[in-house]
Amino acid sequence: IAVAVALEDGLITPIVKTADRKGLATIANETKDLAARARAGKLKLEEFQGGTFSISNLGMFGVRDFGAVINPPHGGILAVGAGEQRPVVKNGALAIATVMSCTLSCDHRAVDGAVGAQFLAAFKKLVEDPLTMLL
Repeated sequence: IAVAVALEDGLITPIVKTADRKGLATIANETKDLAARARAGKLKLEEFQGGTFSISNLGMFGVRDFGAVINPPHGGILAVGAGEQRPVVKNGALAIATVMSCTLSCDHRAVDGAVGAQFLAAFKKLVEDPLTMLL
């Protein structure tokens, strides 16, 4: 999984390798380290080449939603917007919930749109009940 990191002269996508076998704390720590080294120009070639999927988070800048462009040769990118308090209807009653917008872009040569939609549905379930990610 590659993470989009903004640089003064462009964008780089360092890779968290074997993310599927790592816990959230390990992924968070690796992401922070990769981003810091990317900004310092200290990444090794193998740390930003060979990715297949990217995540771009503009939420930290207060951006509510956006569409991200796929960074070739990746097959897709998930654009993550800011979480914000919004009114929602929950169990028939008005409530306040933290809502964030995520947009998935897929290269249909690599990922079928239906598979992308299934991924987003699974991602939504995990984000709505984050404790399940720890089990």
